[in-house]
Amino acid sequence: MSAQQFGVLLVSGRLTHQENYALDLRDDPRCIVVGLTDEADVDPERVQLNRQFADDMEVPYWPDLDEALDREDVHIVSICAEPERRGRIAALCADAGKHVYVDKPMTPYLAAADAAVAAVERAGVRSQMFSSNHQAWVKQAIQVVASGELGDLVAIHVDNLFAKGPSGTAALGKPRQAVYPPIISNFVDTKAELYAMGVYALGLVRLITGLEVETVYGNTANYFFAAHQSHNVEDFGFLSMTLEGGATATITGGRVGWTSHPAGGVNQLYLIGTRGSLLVDANRPRLEIYNSDPPWTPPPVNPRDPMGFWRTAQEDVNAQPKRTLVPFSNVLDSRSDASHFIDCIVEGRESGMNVREAAMLTEILLAGYMSAAEGRVVPLPLPRDA
Repeated sequence: MSAQQFGVLLVSGRLTHQENYALDLRDDPRCIVVGLTDEADVDPERVQLNRQFADDMEVPYWPDLDEALDREDVHIVSICAEPERRGRIAALCADAGKHVYVDKPMTPYLAAADAAVAAVERAGVRSQMFSSNHQAWVKQAIQVVASGELGDLVAIHVDNLFAKGPSGTAALGKPRQAVYPPIISNFVDTKAELYAMGVYALGLVRLITGLEVETVYGNTANYFFAAHQSHNVEDFGFLSMTLEGGATATITGGRVGWTSHPAGGVNQLYLIGTRGSLLVDANRPRLEIYNSDPPWTPPPVNPRDPMGFWRTAQEDVNAQPKRTLVPFSNVLDSRSDASHFIDCIVEGRESGMNVREAAMLTEILLAGYMSAAEGRVVPLPLPRDA
């Protein structure tokens, strides 16, 4: 390891977003992946998946997280454990003096979010949760707002709808009954999609407005997938929020099926100001391709990954990328979210999506689930004694 490189420890392997983050970190010349680990008591299937990915990365697998955190060649930990474990592990890594890069959302538990914030700030390490905040189309939106061209921002709406999974199976006709606390778990065939997708949209609301959320009204629904209904989790969610100073923010987050969109899904934001309004779309400008290639078709269902969550599982069924629509924004900035985090470490500054910000997104999401379950507007902050 050279003096300029950071040693990266991976937590959890295959069938997680580590399949992407680890490659981004490895591709940054300032990093070297030194090993993969996990908590000592994870189930045998997770151990097998971890060992497989360690082999993929050609690094050792250390089966005890506590022992791995004692290593002096570990400076950064990339955490992709299941949602229920992420916040706890983030706090452990910070207490060990390691910089923390964590999958989104950081945790579904308010107490775990607060503990992670306390640990990171106590240790003085850098932290970042994965987000879409560094994408080129988002930077364009920020530049327009900063220019004053729109005047004072009075409203913002963000859509983040993911076009994956075999949709059209949900039983329609009966409104969803939301529950609180929400069911948040990475089932083989489902995720709570307001939680998993809405976090991106909330991150953009916070980034672009710079305003605190004062109240939250939410609703969740089942429109697309029987699998989500079977686990009592939503495939679509909506939040309406009042921001400090009187501005309004709304978001949608969900999973809408492979065939719902010619690219990755609806990913856009509307900005409404006192002097003008603007639509910014991640899929525009774009190149639309019409030729003699066979039309794109959804991949065969992989029983280990029916929704198309994970790269390696989709490679196993030879899933092909959609090629009809090619957004130019994807090539305007080739630097990964992980590289932006390494910038923060090198430059000694906080990330705009550090664990404190990640904890705030957890709180807003939980307020939305509470609102959906109780049918009322929920003020922030949430009480800490519940």
